[in-house]
Amino acid sequence: MEQKQIGVVTFFSSQHAIRAEETLKEKGYEVSLMAGPKEISPNCGVALQFQPQYRDEVESILKEKDVLFEAVHLYTPKVEKGILKKLLGK
Repeated sequence: MEQKQIGVVTFFSSQHAIRAEETLKEKGYEVSLMAGPKEISPNCGVALQFQPQYRDEVESILKEKDVLFEAVHLYTPKVEKGILKKLLGK
């Protein structure tokens, strides 16, 4: 099973993650808050997920609106096989 790549913005503070979510939703982007993947950032427990094809636009908008963020990543979530088997009933 191939994992899909997602866009993830990491932050130093959850306050900035919430502001980024509001800013991008106002611009019409589909975004959602998620647990920050420890593999890409140990700083804040909250990250923002977006569709990866909008990476450059997302970064540009956040900079334009002075929303502080750590980095913008393209990330492939890791799924543990045991959990995946349980979810799929195998």
